[in-house]
Amino acid sequence: MAEMTVDVVAVEERLWSGTATLVTAQTTEGEIGVMAGHEPVLGQLVEGGVVSIKTADGERIVLAVHGGFLSVTATTVTVLAESADLVETIDVEAAKAVLAESQDEAEIAVAKGRLRAVERA
Repeated sequence: MAEMTVDVVAVEERLWSGTATLVTAQTTEGEIGVMAGHEPVLGQLVEGGVVSIKTADGERIVLAVHGGFLSVTATTVTVLAESADLVETIDVEAAKAVLAESQDEAEIAVAKGRLRAVERA
């Protein structure tokens, strides 16, 4: 299967970089699936969305992504997120506590995205 280079970058750090066969992401226009050779596209990521990567080795990487953009060329996918969390670093209990206690819409959106990512992993 054809491969592409994928980079997931948040404002403060590069979260993941490597080769993949499939990337899915939630954009403001709907969920998009990208494989090598895809037409170029630029998409705005939803707040509290999920990005999933199927690596060239068959591993699955799942991230909770909070805003930003997805840039696609025929050979690369770049996720530029305002913030993002690899699913294995998400504190589920802390996210549930935010949902139960917070009144801040931005915090709630981030917590919901984190829980969605954990469910999809």
